[in-house]
Amino acid sequence: FDPENKIGEGGFGPVYKGILSDGAVIAVKQLSSKSKQGNREFVNEIGMISALQHPNLVKLYGCCIEGNQLLLVYEYMENNSLARALFGKPEQKLNLDWRTRMKICVGIARGLAYLHEESRLKIVHRDIKATNVLLDKHLNAKISDFGLAKLDEEENTHISTR
Repeated sequence: FDPENKIGEGGFGPVYKGILSDGAVIAVKQLSSKSKQGNREFVNEIGMISALQHPNLVKLYGCCIEGNQLLLVYEYMENNSLARALFGKPEQKLNLDWRTRMKICVGIARGLAYLHEESRLKIVHRDIKATNVLLDKHLNAKISDFGLAKLDEEENTHISTR
């Protein structure tokens, strides 16, 4: 992984920009070898995200587990995170007018409503913050980072991320 392509740091470790053989631009989340989360949580994230399909949730394309190397392949978010857009270095910040801010807030709310009420499994993310809200090229909000997700052992109908 080329440090030049590093676009962020997720709950698992670094995230890199990549390009598939068909030219599609992707984001690759690499599990940090120092991570305490390990394979079980990595597989949890794969299972959860692959089952969730909504315009305001980051899309998981696939995964790769080879030896100690654990990778998740996501759609690429051209405008990185809401945190960078609002609080990043001056050259990274985005000028978000009130209409765009409202669109982002509504997108987050729609994603959360899906997780809480509309998906088959009821999921409480519990780690919604500006770094876990990604923005696509049209500034549509997409919720990310389900790395701490755990199934409720008693009912298996709710998932909590803490």
